[in-house]
Amino acid sequence: MIHDLQRLLRCHPRTVDLVVAATFFVCSFPGSVLTLPGRALDVPWWPGVLIAGVGCTALLWRRTHPRTTVVVTLCCALAVAGLGYVLTALLIGPLMVALHALALRSDRTTANVFTFAGIALLVATTLLVAPTGEPLVLKLVGPAFWLLLPTSLGTTTRLRAACLEAVQARAEHAERTREQEARLRVTEERMRIARDLHDVVAHHLVLANLQAGTVVRMLRTRPEEAERIAGELAGTTRSAVRELKATVGLLRHAEDVESPSGPAPGLAQLTDLAASFEPAGLSVTVSTEGRPQPLSAGVDLTAYRIVQEALTNVTKHAGTGSAEVRLSYSHDRLGITVTDHGATAAPSSPAPTGGYGVIGMRERALSAGGRLQAGHRPEGGFEVVTELPLLSYTQSDPQSDPRSHSQSHPQNALA
Repeated sequence: MIHDLQRLLRCHPRTVDLVVAATFFVCSFPGSVLTLPGRALDVPWWPGVLIAGVGCTALLWRRTHPRTTVVVTLCCALAVAGLGYVLTALLIGPLMVALHALALRSDRTTANVFTFAGIALLVATTLLVAPTGEPLVLKLVGPAFWLLLPTSLGTTTRLRAACLEAVQARAEHAERTREQEARLRVTEERMRIARDLHDVVAHHLVLANLQAGTVVRMLRTRPEEAERIAGELAGTTRSAVRELKATVGLLRHAEDVESPSGPAPGLAQLTDLAASFEPAGLSVTVSTEGRPQPLSAGVDLTAYRIVQEALTNVTKHAGTGSAEVRLSYSHDRLGITVTDHGATAAPSSPAPTGGYGVIGMRERALSAGGRLQAGHRPEGGFEVVTELPLLSYTQSDPQSDPRSHSQSHPQNALA
């Protein structure tokens, strides 16, 4: 009910101003006849009521012109004090309301200046013109108390409102920030899944296309070889379906995701990856430099996908029968170099800045905190060079054992 009343008052400010002005004007009647005990009224009552009416009328503009309202009501209070009336809240009430409105709508310094100036003027006036028998405490403490009270209440209300507004603004900013971060994470996840889909589809479809073409060519002349390659084609398609299922499964809700059928691709499967290109006529040689060190899951997957995409590009564009993958481990970086030995002027080789394959590899490297460069070699062919950060080795982490990556070094590594 209190909130409904506050909302009603905020919706009708002019009505509230009229009620406040009328209330204090009514209070001016008893205030103009109030005297100290044992003393008679030295002035008639009507001048005090008339002056209070002027001050109450000025309250109608306290929201739009608070400073002017304070000046007018202060002049009325000084006039009342000069006539010899007892300064109570019944007569200086308009000045109190005006100071409260000023404290609500201005800074603390402005409100304090007007308040202390009003106190000084009222005290000086009462000391000069008030009857000599009036207590000194009433002349000094009364005006100071009645004027400091509304200023303090107005300042406190303004600071509380400002604090609530700041808290609400911070909450709204935090909500917007959370929404933006959520949208950014969704976008990044979609881009990552799109890159995975591109790598999986491009790799397996290129191999399947080359194997199917080989089967057609050898079907009549070399049926046994065609049968063997057809079997490898079935394995290629099964591998594609399996990886597509694992990648697309990330798009489901958590409760719909089935248990993974196998480990995520990584450098441990580099031997199988290199062997998968042999039916397509590409011989891949893998060599390792330095002591193998552990990789985080994200970097391991990124390295695998970059090698996969680079070798797929070699199969599609280079027109060569051999490629080399070189892994170089340092204390904090993993270097990956994929090189094909195509012709010097290979028109079908991918441009360093063109094609979605190179763009996807570069984005993968950047997302893992590394970098990638791709371009033609002066002596012929194409080369992709990548640097990725390594996971710091700790004895307490069982997954950081370098032996867990021993499968990433094939038996046919070059010395």
